[in-house]
Amino acid sequence: MGSNSGLEVGPAINTNKQGDLEGNFELKDLTGSHNGSRCSSSTFDPEFEEAHSDEEEKSPSFLRSRRASASTLQSSMLYTPDEEKSVIRKFDRRLVLFVAFLYMLSFLDRSNIGNARIAGLSEDLHLSSLQYEWLLRAFYITYILFEWMTLLWKVFPPHIYLSVCVASWGLIASMQSVAFSFISLFILRAALGIGEAAFVGIPFFMSFFYQSDELAFRTGLFISAAPLATSFASSLAWVITKIGNHVPIADWRLLFLVEGFPSVFVAVFVFLYIPDNPETARYLTRREQKVAKLRLRKETAGREAGKGGLKWSEIRETLIDPKSFLTAAMFFCSNVAFSSLPVFLPTIIKEMGYSALTSQALSAPPYLAAFFTVLSTAYYSDRYRTRSAFVIFHALLASFGYAMMAIAGSVEASAKWRYIGVYPAAMGFFSVVTIVITWTINNQDSDSKKATGVAMLNYIGQLGPLVGVHLYPDSDQPYYVKGMAICACFMATVAVLALALRRILDIKNRRMAAKDSKADGEDEGLVVQNRTDRGRRQFMFML
Repeated sequence: MGSNSGLEVGPAINTNKQGDLEGNFELKDLTGSHNGSRCSSSTFDPEFEEAHSDEEEKSPSFLRSRRASASTLQSSMLYTPDEEKSVIRKFDRRLVLFVAFLYMLSFLDRSNIGNARIAGLSEDLHLSSLQYEWLLRAFYITYILFEWMTLLWKVFPPHIYLSVCVASWGLIASMQSVAFSFISLFILRAALGIGEAAFVGIPFFMSFFYQSDELAFRTGLFISAAPLATSFASSLAWVITKIGNHVPIADWRLLFLVEGFPSVFVAVFVFLYIPDNPETARYLTRREQKVAKLRLRKETAGREAGKGGLKWSEIRETLIDPKSFLTAAMFFCSNVAFSSLPVFLPTIIKEMGYSALTSQALSAPPYLAAFFTVLSTAYYSDRYRTRSAFVIFHALLASFGYAMMAIAGSVEASAKWRYIGVYPAAMGFFSVVTIVITWTINNQDSDSKKATGVAMLNYIGQLGPLVGVHLYPDSDQPYYVKGMAICACFMATVAVLALALRRILDIKNRRMAAKDSKADGEDEGLVVQNRTDRGRRQFMFML
């Protein structure tokens, strides 16, 4: 190697038939400046590294330390940036968009009861306002009780587990079309909650394929399917209501059937299409599967993404972790708004003086605005590697929207002012939910902790809907001032909690940095260093 001290790896890379990398590496320093030093004929073999991983564990600690450093350098040389981008693009197109489509079906099936209500459900089944609230509550009670199923993503192969989930909720959702009484519909709504509870671990599942600073945008694509589904549901409900006038079936029954049963067919494609981990993705070449695995090594610190069982010690540690409770509290407050407005918005707009058909149509635009807001928020959150700033901003935005609706209602302003307030409310709480879920996953350093953190997030957070469904009783028609004001307060609380969590995590990061700096000073000149400790030092909380 030349005498120049800068290091830069260049693109002259070739692959032989065995997938080995051979070529000349142009060396570049970490700041991106170029110099003339070169390292020729460098060959690194991923198969060699895998084959010697067990042997490495048995070696003396000073050898493990040296090999860990070499492994880190080799991993960065084993694939080009273009290869990594190609793998990410394939996951974005083939995995994330498909999962987002599944979530759209899920959200469609759980929230279309709001559209069914104004399409004749309450009149045909003789439902009172209290009974309608119990139908919403039945879903969330079982949805909460079965949140522990998030842990099952680490127990069963995801392609089997997810296909069963999708088939079950599709069948149950479509069976709502044959409900003949409050009791029968209540049982079906409770069963639907169980089927969809199994699906909430999807952001955790996506962490098997993406690095932490890539996860918010992909979670945003996933979560943004919710407002898209809501706008689609409103538009579809409008169409079905028009068609229902010409077929011998009640509008609301046709609505449940058309929006529910397609999930049963989609479950077949889930079984065939969803990979269990990067190495089993059928749409990747063998070479791309290796790249997908290698690019996660700096995140996994020796563990293999998507593999292995649960570690109970890490589960217990997460259960008593204060930051788990703070993110769960934010999720609870957000869900009060997130769950209440979609199922009541068509009714709220109708009470503004519009017809049922117009109410269905006017429900769509706010959610389309939320869809694009969620995507842009998630993108910039990943780009700037921060979560708290976006949570605080959008929580205050949602609070402003609800406060605007509450004030307009209290002074009996025209309907347009209350309708305008729906836009910042929807854009705000959908974005908050997206970032809070991602923030929870980012700040856990193992799969067991991530799964437990997501389960806690949902166990506590999904209590919010039990509050939200009570905020818009018929007695508060037509302005629902109390419900709007309560949601405004809850979203403002989210901003306060996010600020507090950021402060706590910042203090933890400073302490860890000081501890690592002291340890590095004490170890200076020594060869011995534990690889596990090295991996843990590299983990820092995302603010």
